[in-house]
Amino acid sequence: MKKTVLITGASCGIGAEIARKFYSKGYNVAINYNKSEEKAKSLLKELSGSIIVKGDVSCEKDALNLIDAVVNAFGRIDVLVNNAGISSFNLLTDISGEEWDKIFSVNVKGTFLVSKYAVKDMLRYHSGKIINIASIWGVCGASCESCYSASKGAIISFTKSLAKELGPSGICVNCVAPGFIDTDMNKNISEEDRAAFKNETPLLKIGKTTDVADTVFFLASEGSDFITGQVLTVDGGAII
Repeated sequence: MKKTVLITGASCGIGAEIARKFYSKGYNVAINYNKSEEKAKSLLKELSGSIIVKGDVSCEKDALNLIDAVVNAFGRIDVLVNNAGISSFNLLTDISGEEWDKIFSVNVKGTFLVSKYAVKDMLRYHSGKIINIASIWGVCGASCESCYSASKGAIISFTKSLAKELGPSGICVNCVAPGFIDTDMNKNISEEDRAAFKNETPLLKIGKTTDVADTVFFLASEGSDFITGQVLTVDGGAII
C-alpha cells in the first residue's frame, strides 16, 4: 500500500522540492498552498496523481478541512511535513504587534493546528512521522529577525515536547533546521551578503532545496524509526 505525505506550504521552494522527493519515492503526495495557486497547479501537473488543497494553516477550520481532504483522497496520512511559514526582517523597535502576531500565527499556530488534526488520524494506526521545518535562526537567533527566530525556536520546543507525548503511540516527531538555502525567498539578498554567508560556512557553499528534501525524506523513512525529538541542521556547518 502506498504511503501518503502531506506537505504544507508546498507550492514552491523547499516545500515543492520535498513534494518532488516523496513523489519520486512512490508516495501519494498532498500539496497544501494558500496564495500561490498557479505555482501549486504547475507542481500538480508535474506530480501526476497528487492533490492540491488550498488552506490557511493558521485558520483552524482550514487546517481541519486540509486533513479531511487528504484522508478522503488517500485513506490516511503517514507523514506530515509542516513547512508553511513566513519570514520577517526588522529591528525590534520597528516590528508592529500585528506583524509579530502574523508571524507566530502562521509559523507556530499553523504547525500546531495541522499537527493536532493529523495526529488524530495517526493515532488510529499507532504510527506516523511528523517533520517540522524550523531554521538555524531558531537555534542561535539572528540579528534583526527576532520575531522570525522566536517563532522557529518555538517550533523546535514544540517538536521536542510532542516527541515525548507521542512516542508511546509509535509516532516520531523531528525537526529540520535549514541554514542559507538557495530559494526564491532569498533571491533579494545581495551578492555581497550571499558571498559572506558562503565564506562563513565551513563547507563554503550555499545549500540547495534538495539538501533539505533529502534530510526530510530520511526522517520519514524506516531508517529513522529510532530517532525522535531531534533537530537536524542542514546548514553546511554554519552554526558549529
